[in-house]
Amino acid sequence: MGCLLVLVAAISPRLALFLTWLFTERLAIAFDTWIWPVLGFFLLPWTTLVYTFAYAPVRGVSGVGWILVFLAVLVDVGLIGSGSRARRRREASY
Repeated sequence: MGCLLVLVAAISPRLALFLTWLFTERLAIAFDTWIWPVLGFFLLPWTTLVYTFAYAPVRGVSGVGWILVFLAVLVDVGLIGSGSRARRRREASY
């Protein structure tokens, strides 16, 4: 299941997050409430997905897990920034 999830995440992190919610209990383990995963699904899908799998039930996220979460934040912010840059470029060409 892990390798399949990585392949799905490479295509669509939101689909991987949905499948994680549907088939595992990782979201319930990583988050106390439902609001954070829902916000993460729409705003920062890579960060939410990586945090979900970096979270250990007893210790939380530590060490390399935080580095991976930070990289996921950079990916999400980069995707948001590149989308807005492309939108401005399209609007300027009209």
